[in-house]
Amino acid sequence: MVGALSPVWVRVEDMQPLVLTRDPSLLDDLARLAAGAGVRLDVRGDPVAALASWSVAPLVVVGDDLVGEVAAVAPPQRAGVVIVSTAPATEVFRLALELGAACVVELPAAEAHLGALFADVEEVPGRGLVLGVVGGSGGAGASTLACALGQVGGRDGPSLVIDTDPVGPGLDRLLGLDETAGVRWHDLATSAGRLGSRSLREAVPRRDGVGVLTWAAGAATPAPLARVRDVLAAGQRGHALVVLDLARQAGALSAELMARCDLVLAVTPATVSGVASTMRLIEPMADTSRWRLAARRGPVPVRDLAAATGVPLAFEVPEQRGLAEAVDLGLGPVRHRRAPLGRAVARFLAEVA
Repeated sequence: MVGALSPVWVRVEDMQPLVLTRDPSLLDDLARLAAGAGVRLDVRGDPVAALASWSVAPLVVVGDDLVGEVAAVAPPQRAGVVIVSTAPATEVFRLALELGAACVVELPAAEAHLGALFADVEEVPGRGLVLGVVGGSGGAGASTLACALGQVGGRDGPSLVIDTDPVGPGLDRLLGLDETAGVRWHDLATSAGRLGSRSLREAVPRRDGVGVLTWAAGAATPAPLARVRDVLAAGQRGHALVVLDLARQAGALSAELMARCDLVLAVTPATVSGVASTMRLIEPMADTSRWRLAARRGPVPVRDLAAATGVPLAFEVPEQRGLAEAVDLGLGPVRHRRAPLGRAVARFLAEVA
């Protein structure tokens, strides 16, 4: 057993951000920003009447003209509350703390930030499941498994496979998306500003529910750590499943990404060298409670891998005929639902979700 992880990403098509204000000028500004993001607003001038929508709205925007009245009715604490002010005021910040607001923003300086928040309101506050995949040894097939997880996960909700290894094979090639238009790491690494979840989902190469973020062909350099954090956060907000193809090389980026995963799968060949290499990978880790093994069959009995490494077994990765052919044809590692790899991955995802 892997241990259940409750899914927290929910898509709500008809949810609207809740806006509380009686200021016509402020409402005009917010309506303009919402229209630019393609969303409608649920506008309320009565804080008591707004309580019915307070907890279920994907985003709550409170104007500084009503922040005192809203605080007075003591709505329940929740994520995704933003206070909008037209001028800085100490009292506004105090009341924002009472409401547990995420931030206080001032117009017109924060128009871009508010526009990005409105663009994200198709998801309720929460995040998708994050799985990391790393090779227990070189050539173990971690990238192939990462793509298989993305393909199978994409059947039930949008999934995103993120390439974090600049010297890897290029995950768009493994998924047959290398000739599909879309942003790559170099596009995001040089951009600035908050990254919206919908913007990311619509910008990356995508097919059949799975998107991929990797490097363009040619020389690749690691993306800045701050940008990687932004991408992961946007990916979690906009996808039911995010799969990180992790590099084996030790470093600050790999260590942080592993710490941000709900589970990390170490793809381990059941060989003496494969087990030894996996043990070297795991040994420096302070906490391996969220690590699991994805075993590749070999001369070492699979049942002995957990005892040797101290990490529980998640599942056995089956051998699959025609895997290389499927990748070469641009179909990805899971070319149909009956493929052995697809069935094994589907069982694993059903168990963790």
